[in-house]
Amino acid sequence: MSSFWIVLLSVIGGTVLSSLLACLPGLHVYNVMGALVLLILGLEGTAYSIPADVFVPAMTGMVVGWAMLNTIPSVLLGTPDESALFTVLPGQKYLMAGRGYEGTMLTALGGLAGAFFLILVVAPCAPRYLPVAQQVLKGHMHWVLWVIITFMLMSEWPKGGNRGPAGWAKFYDAWKTLLAGLATFLLAGLLGFILLTRSPVDHTVAFQNIMPAFVGLFAIPWCLLNIISAADVPKQFIAKSLDVNGDVILRSVWSGGLGGGIAAYFPIVTGGVGGMLAGHATAQRDERIFIMGQGVSKFIYYVGSFMLLFVPGLYLTRGGGAWMIKTLYTPRGDADYFLVLGCISIAAAISYLMMSPLARATLWLIDRFNYRHVSSVALVIILAMVLLVTGWVGLFIAIVGTGIGLLPVLFGSRRLNCLGILLLPIACNMSGFGETITGWLGLT
Repeated sequence: MSSFWIVLLSVIGGTVLSSLLACLPGLHVYNVMGALVLLILGLEGTAYSIPADVFVPAMTGMVVGWAMLNTIPSVLLGTPDESALFTVLPGQKYLMAGRGYEGTMLTALGGLAGAFFLILVVAPCAPRYLPVAQQVLKGHMHWVLWVIITFMLMSEWPKGGNRGPAGWAKFYDAWKTLLAGLATFLLAGLLGFILLTRSPVDHTVAFQNIMPAFVGLFAIPWCLLNIISAADVPKQFIAKSLDVNGDVILRSVWSGGLGGGIAAYFPIVTGGVGGMLAGHATAQRDERIFIMGQGVSKFIYYVGSFMLLFVPGLYLTRGGGAWMIKTLYTPRGDADYFLVLGCISIAAAISYLMMSPLARATLWLIDRFNYRHVSSVALVIILAMVLLVTGWVGLFIAIVGTGIGLLPVLFGSRRLNCLGILLLPIACNMSGFGETITGWLGLT
């Protein structure tokens, strides 16, 4: 079989696999890719070794398919990952109005617009301008990261305390969400220091040492919340068309492209944080632009950070997918860059076409089975994946992360504060006093 057909079949297989996995609430594609990396490393040097022409296009397709379709559980099953946090509120509004299908397709349309923007606008300019930008900005990343952290914490606004008798009760009502947000950020940061400095996870799966913590911080709390308090979903209607035009698409690309670009380029800044910054910067009010913009942001964050590894002269490892590929393969010039761009184009088209049938299948599943049952199955799958990859130690880390991740759920604070697990230790290390803090914590 020729190399062309091997690449084509690999990218199609990876896209279809991740598109199906994206429908499972709480399961992240990086967890599956991590297991595949272990498999490939185990076969290295044997008669069954997997060539780069197979796993590079396949993993590209997996990242693209996930970026496009993980909106389905975010909107229809209420279990978002951190990069979909801003899609959930208006998406849930669409769901409870019987327009869940329309909400998912709007986000998919945003993802497709993000793919056009990434391939036709960003990709041609990236090899010429991004290496120059990297040389200018690389000495300033530490204070940029601290500014982002400061803005994220300061933008957590009090949600209570407006009425009632003065005193400590009113003070607590005003500050409980703020204090919960700060506590979440600091506790997650402490957990991050431990995992990044003295991780108890076995060294053979060291590149997955953060995975069980992320599962505990983001996936398990929402599964538990769905199991305990899932509401009845009204009958859903299948929209015949989407009420969008060129102006809506361009404005969503502007807001989402800015947020996704920030998240993809700056280290440790994820899609949720980038979306928050872009939302404040562009101040788009239309719900359609809001939902589509998050589809754009999510696609550019996941796929753009993956693409940066292959940009000639840049070769940045920003996202989890890029880190995993780099353990297996080192990109080599323009040929690999064009290969990945072609795979992204094919995978984006396939995953967009799969959105409608998979969204309909999920709505059929919701109609036949209770939210609680679906969330229970998802929780079992998540825990089994953590146990399979990282063992009982990883399961214990996930339980600790769950305790921290439940704080925003219980007190109504921003779940983005859980990203302190990466933001705080990395910012401290980049600023040069990470070793001092680890010494104070007894982790040296």
